[in-house]
Amino acid sequence: MDIPPLAGKTAAMSLGALPLSYVLNQVSAFSQPLCAVLMSTLILGLLFMAVYSLSHGEITYDPLYAVFVLFSFTSVVDLVIALQEDGYMVGFMDFYTKEGEPYLRTAHGIFICYWDGTVHYLLYLAMAGAIRKRKRYRNLGLYWLGSFAMSLLVFLPGNILGKYSSEIRPAFFLAILYMLVPCWAGVKIFSQSHAPTSYTPNMEEQKKGILQRPADLVIVMCLVLAAFFTLFRGLVVLDCPTDACFIYIYQYEPYLRDPVAYPKLQMLVYLFYALPFYCLAVYALIFPGCSWLPDWALVFAGAIGQAQFSHMGASMHLRTPFTYRVPEDTWTTFFLSNMLFALGPHLLAFRCLWWPAFFMQSPPLEPQGQSKKQQ
Repeated sequence: MDIPPLAGKTAAMSLGALPLSYVLNQVSAFSQPLCAVLMSTLILGLLFMAVYSLSHGEITYDPLYAVFVLFSFTSVVDLVIALQEDGYMVGFMDFYTKEGEPYLRTAHGIFICYWDGTVHYLLYLAMAGAIRKRKRYRNLGLYWLGSFAMSLLVFLPGNILGKYSSEIRPAFFLAILYMLVPCWAGVKIFSQSHAPTSYTPNMEEQKKGILQRPADLVIVMCLVLAAFFTLFRGLVVLDCPTDACFIYIYQYEPYLRDPVAYPKLQMLVYLFYALPFYCLAVYALIFPGCSWLPDWALVFAGAIGQAQFSHMGASMHLRTPFTYRVPEDTWTTFFLSNMLFALGPHLLAFRCLWWPAFFMQSPPLEPQGQSKKQQ
């Protein structure tokens, strides 16, 4: 897979968020919730007009270019918010975290900002650079799509259902509009053609059973263990009365009891969306010809990567009350189990990218009588 170049102009434009956020933070008029959301909307509107006028050719070629440039700007803002909340920066986004989206000051919100300001930011630069060079970025786009959708699935409902539900401000409704982005972007990315490949269905490989393919067997085992772990944690947050669930939630992951609601929602999303995918992925690895798996494996890897980063970070962050943090004597167990949980989908995505022939459907066999006539 070719790695698209990073877009230098997009990076330069996105870094304009630093002086802009500092200046706005010094103006006391923006300390009102309505002013904060109006100014955010105005800035994004002006930025879109600037991108459209300066990069009309790229937007005509692919409208997602404007989305990636705008979101690279917001990614820098999110990184500034995370660094400020952790005490590494001062005087940049206080007005927005206090009057715009106060739930960004939670441990979960901080780690969402870290992920958006690093991983998403690099993806935006790479995809914008690919569009400028007229190169493909489908695989990166699928990974970003899964990651972006997962963050919204947990963060937005968590703001409504958790203890910060009484602090919903007008800026929250601006965030709801972001839900339309992955829907539209997903349609655009999935409609892009696959990269030309010289691979043909490997009949010999497809005839082998799962026991004759050690690499696939390891991935299947990882996915099966992850499926059981998903089911178990789903039962834990649903207040299963068994001793195992009671011990786990109090001694290993007390963060699942945090009233912010993000961890409980995360486990429920895993239970109702990740668990069925694990089962389908195991089926696709055992039986050849499931051509749908490579694309969805990338989407799923992005979703699990973002979710586990935010969940693991928030479980140990100082903003999480001490009683809900992972106990120090179980850090190793917690860290290893959650890292392995995130590793399985990424191994699956790597398998699909580098050995795609197994997932191609074999051409239909010609009837025996017809082949004799041709002879």
